[in-house]
Amino acid sequence: MKYLHTMVRVNDIDKSLEFYCGGLGLEEVRRIDSEQGRFTLVFLAAPGDSDAQIEMTYNWDGDNLGEGSRNFGHLAYAVEDIYETCQKLKDNGVVINRPPRDGHMAFVRSPDNISIEILQEGDAKPSMEPWASMENTGEW
Repeated sequence: MKYLHTMVRVNDIDKSLEFYCGGLGLEEVRRIDSEQGRFTLVFLAAPGDSDAQIEMTYNWDGDNLGEGSRNFGHLAYAVEDIYETCQKLKDNGVVINRPPRDGHMAFVRSPDNISIEILQEGDAKPSMEPWASMENTGEW
């Protein structure tokens, strides 16, 4: 048995690509457009780790995703520098729902309200501002 991917439904493929690729730094591995099925599948992976993929499913005729109830609980990624990653996301307009106060863990949400856990690779970084005193925002 081999893990293949996690599928998440998205409402706006461009916003989602901006978030997952532009913000989180994932790369598009492949794309399938189905005129007959009226959907697009975009497979994303972290650089150098194409074995663990996200399949973004975009239904051309729309999907009512609600507050993430039809998507998935959360995705988790280890990053080299949690503060740098969170700053990049914040600079791109992403709300840091659970800031990395402990230098170890943060949560953000995708444009479709999918919770993304960001974990510091290896040991936690020393606590630092502005993250150390940031409060949680919304749900994560």
